[in-house]
Amino acid sequence: MRDVPQTDIVGPLQPYANRADAIVDKTIYSLFNAEGEELVRARGWTDLYVCGIATESCVLKTAVDAFERNLTPWLIRDASASHAGQAAHDAGLLVATRFIGAGQLIRVADVPALDAART
Repeated sequence: MRDVPQTDIVGPLQPYANRADAIVDKTIYSLFNAEGEELVRARGWTDLYVCGIATESCVLKTAVDAFERNLTPWLIRDASASHAGQAAHDAGLLVATRFIGAGQLIRVADVPALDAART
């Protein structure tokens, strides 16, 4: 997916997109290409909030890759989906619970930075 509307930010996150200070042209399933690796390292990020299209592939792969790098991935359930439908989305969430833990699957309302931005 390279064009709108496929690349549009989901509605609940749209107000925060303009505040982004980094954009990675992700050309593999995971954030962790050379550019993404460098961004995470340079910023000293330890917690990553992951959401997007293809819960069962891109979102899952990024979350698992973060976990395997001793980072803390937070998969945002209600800001993720699958172009393959609800069953594929649900399968991605199930596999994520096995790889990174059920406690790492959260909702948009649980993201601390978003909660602080509302007040």
